[in-house]
Amino acid sequence: MFKHILVPTDGSKLSGKAVAQAIGIAKLSGAAITGVYVMAPYSPAMYGEAAIYVPEMSRKRYEELARREADKALAALQKQAAAGGVKAKAVAVTVYGPWEGIIRTAKAKRCDLIVMASHGRRGLAGLVLGSETTKVLTHSKVPVLVVR
Repeated sequence: MFKHILVPTDGSKLSGKAVAQAIGIAKLSGAAITGVYVMAPYSPAMYGEAAIYVPEMSRKRYEELARREADKALAALQKQAAAGGVKAKAVAVTVYGPWEGIIRTAKAKRCDLIVMASHGRRGLAGLVLGSETTKVLTHSKVPVLVVR
């Protein structure tokens, strides 16, 4: 059935549910799992004339903090997969759009399924906040299973 499943994670409870579903599918089909954490690139703050001064974070400090969060989320995924008896690898990627990072990783790792969480925002909240899940669904050539 499936041989390689990609699971995006941000370390939240909701993405943990997606990881659990992916582990279940992987066990049934003998698939491997790759967890991906997508980090936004460093972007220095820009201020206009009326802006309140906020101390700028250095690129190095930003990257350290982002990497720490990625490592924490991916370690939790690997621990959950190991407990479920499933082989799992982890990768952190840096790209502006999380959906792009997810799709690129799925293609690069030759995944045949993406299992990801969705907050299920609708209406104005979904429109204003956007939906990374919707973007993955509309741009991915790899099948996507959405977990709520």
